[in-house]
Amino acid sequence: MSTFQAPKGTYDLLPPASATFLAVREAIAAPLRDSGYGYVETPGFEDVDLFARGVGESTDIVTKEMYTLTTKGGSRLALRPEGTASVLRAALEANLHKQGNLPVKLWYSGSYYRYERPQAGRYRHFSQVGAEAIGAEDPALDAELIILADQAYRSLGLRHFRILLNSLGDKECRPVYREALQNFLRGLDLDDETRRRIDINPLRVLDDKRADVRRQLTGAPVLADYLCDACRAYHKEVRELISEAGVAFEDDDRLVRGLDYYTRTTFEFVHDGLGSQSAVGGGGRYDGLSEMIGGPALPSVGWALGVDRTVLALEAEGVVLDLPPATSVYAVPLGEEARRVLFGVVTRLRRDGIAADFAYGGRGLKGAMKAANRSGARYAIVAGERDLAEGHVQLKDMESGEQTPVPVSEIATALRTRLSPPA
Repeated sequence: MSTFQAPKGTYDLLPPASATFLAVREAIAAPLRDSGYGYVETPGFEDVDLFARGVGESTDIVTKEMYTLTTKGGSRLALRPEGTASVLRAALEANLHKQGNLPVKLWYSGSYYRYERPQAGRYRHFSQVGAEAIGAEDPALDAELIILADQAYRSLGLRHFRILLNSLGDKECRPVYREALQNFLRGLDLDDETRRRIDINPLRVLDDKRADVRRQLTGAPVLADYLCDACRAYHKEVRELISEAGVAFEDDDRLVRGLDYYTRTTFEFVHDGLGSQSAVGGGGRYDGLSEMIGGPALPSVGWALGVDRTVLALEAEGVVLDLPPATSVYAVPLGEEARRVLFGVVTRLRRDGIAADFAYGGRGLKGAMKAANRSGARYAIVAGERDLAEGHVQLKDMESGEQTPVPVSEIATALRTRLSPPA
């Protein structure tokens, strides 16, 4: 055993489980690529103030969960706890919003870091796929992103997730609601830290998961009752567009999400098979975030879906993804001449797009065939001196056990024929 272990709250992604994670990432990304979203990749760390301003200084993420460091030059950096602020910063820095094609539509995939109490479905290092549509205020964009996430989950075979939907209003109507909520919360029996939130961001109290707090929130003012006409009309259109697309959702007037930058549309994808950590993803509109981090007014909307939690949701539903085998062909040479010939065959097969592996290390026939079985390959190519002297190799079907001599020059054609799906 190694002297070192993965840090607490993290995990190593190893075969064969890693194939499922890759397939989940691909399934989430596929609808985005088909809808005009281009890939963006940002650094794993950013200026601390980017997240303090964007995510919100009153959030648990900034006050308790960010991994921060000071460089030798004295700069204060943070490992990114979420993706939106970083992607928006990158788009602004590259002036993508000035290229005359709004919204700027971007998708990303990567690792994120929060110092939280590790538990099932919650890690200190986790993986997300996200999407952002920057620079347009349009209910159709909000609806598009929700529909694309629904499409991604359904393409994976998930069925028992729910979409929660709410509107948080805007700078016109939210202050009125904020005051009403503050007055209500000040009359409750809350701890000092929660009371401080009442003055900084009272909506965050609605997101409190503690049972004693949630009991007291019964009867709290509902934001839907305070929406201005513009926000009400906007939310109505989002709901109608999603419904017309055949995507089911549930209205949740308590849904606020954990980040300060959300305005108007907010949504969450939850799976009841995951226990207390039921959220598998979520997002919303963040019309003021660009200005918060020093950019121009750029109304935007986006989401992030957790790869780790999506995998857990698949397991909860008993969904097993139909993944292609990592290896289709395994070459077993018997002797030095066969080793050189079959290595060349494997190289050509790979260039032809056939997944092939090789019995390295000079192992004997028995050990090499065991390795071929473990690889999951459908076919094994076996050759010794006598086979090569006759100008052929033995092609063995690992399922039926049938073995057929095939000329060396025809092996690629024979394998393509056998591995091609029936018309």
